[in-house]
Amino acid sequence: MSEFAFTTTVPIRYRDIDPWDHVNNAVFATYMEEARGEYLERAFDAEDLGTRNFVLANLELDYHAPITYEGGGVEVAVRAAEMGESSLTLAYRMEKDGTLAATGETTQVYMGEDGTPTALPAEWRGAIRAFEPGLGGE
Repeated sequence: MSEFAFTTTVPIRYRDIDPWDHVNNAVFATYMEEARGEYLERAFDAEDLGTRNFVLANLELDYHAPITYEGGGVEVAVRAAEMGESSLTLAYRMEKDGTLAATGETTQVYMGEDGTPTALPAEWRGAIRAFEPGLGGE
């Protein structure tokens, strides 16, 4: 997962498990959401980022292997894949005990106070680029 700028461990909770003793497929998106929040905090080096102005515009998820409950958590790696005028696309990789469980991507759109897509603040762009110097675009 070395190509990712950030990795975190998300705990597997008992409530995440379905009747077949696997993490329910919908919970994978929650793991991505938790990792995304930590990624943004780290990238912006702050806790109150105003990131609640981001709305989720797209979520893609490919399942590779089930995740089971026993021991530890899920390693979720996150990196910026693309930065648009008003959007930020993040890529994810989830592993359990070194086994690839899922890959995914989300696109968040920054919304202005009037509720319409608005250009990402310059300081946000700078923070993302500083956190991930290899990010292309612009």
